[in-house]
Amino acid sequence: MTDLSIQRRLAAEVLGVGENRVRFDPERLKDIEAALTKEDVRRLIKDGAIWAEPSGRNARGRWKERHEKRRKGHRRGPGKRRGAKGARENPHRRWVSTIRKLRRFLKWLRDSGTIDTATYRKLRALAKGGAFRSLADLKRHLVERGIQVT
Repeated sequence: MTDLSIQRRLAAEVLGVGENRVRFDPERLKDIEAALTKEDVRRLIKDGAIWAEPSGRNARGRWKERHEKRRKGHRRGPGKRRGAKGARENPHRRWVSTIRKLRRFLKWLRDSGTIDTATYRKLRALAKGGAFRSLADLKRHLVERGIQVT
């Protein structure tokens, strides 16, 4: 086996890639061995005796598998969690989402005639004060007070 390290280095420079990506045609090794200048190497590249392999990309197969599992809720248990609860989910954003939902529901109850304006004002103030943890909690409260909600 002949030493083609000089030709490999020249080809890498001409092609603008690393030496590991340079490939030689096994049928034309004699021609390649004779090439000692960049001009000779350029001619062999044009003829197709020397070429650069395409660069490898990161495989996405394993990522896709994991991503699909996580979409289904797998691989998200306590052993995978790092950081406090507030770091994983912004408490302020959660509060904003909850209070908007409660206010929307209360507005709907008032407009549909289920509750009167005075009750609406009281419940809205309670919601603002954090009396209800969720929409289900608000509904439970209304049922206990004898207000029928659907």
